[in-house]
Amino acid sequence: MLIEQPPRLYRALFRGAIWRKPANEKCVYLTFDDGPIPNITPWVLDTLAGFGIQATFFCVGDNVARHPHLYDAILSAGHSVGNHTFNHLQGLRTRTSDYIANVEKAARHIRSSLFRPPHGHLRLRQTAALRKQYSIIMWDVVTRDYSPHVSPADVFRNVRRYTRNGSIIVFHDSLKAERNMKAALPHSIEWLLGQGYCFRALDAGAGSRPAPGLCP
Repeated sequence: MLIEQPPRLYRALFRGAIWRKPANEKCVYLTFDDGPIPNITPWVLDTLAGFGIQATFFCVGDNVARHPHLYDAILSAGHSVGNHTFNHLQGLRTRTSDYIANVEKAARHIRSSLFRPPHGHLRLRQTAALRKQYSIIMWDVVTRDYSPHVSPADVFRNVRRYTRNGSIIVFHDSLKAERNMKAALPHSIEWLLGQGYCFRALDAGAGSRPAPGLCP
């Protein structure tokens, strides 16, 4: 549970970060990290379109630079986007000045006021600097679809066990997560809809075009 749904003590380390949206509505926020990637991101977009819902994609700047048509496809489909650094940097292993420069490099390709740190790790100075320009988005449920040690059934089980009102849920449109994500995502969406959840994209501002999903 320490990974799938971080405890309050861990959340308190990142002052001002958003882990969960207000719980007064039965809505969830699907998010996808690490793309856009050919053959994977388009599959995610087709799946979301089939259900008529929107999500938020935290994009790696280098991937956007390599595949700008996929980034445009995300926005054209009504989804919102966020900055996930240019090179998927781990904050604790990177000097603050280098980390901020990498985020700024990604921002040349990603128009968004949202930022999610890869691996969910940041130094205090990095957090303070980024909060001046971004809403730092963490998560309430991480599916662990990226892990070779879990199965698609485990990923689906994590969604069922930990999702609650206002949950920000993390999947990955990445090569590492492909097997688990493609098997678990449709079942997860079907289950969430069956439980009465609606879906919203996070408001990214800064020129992106989020849509309201299935929520009124």
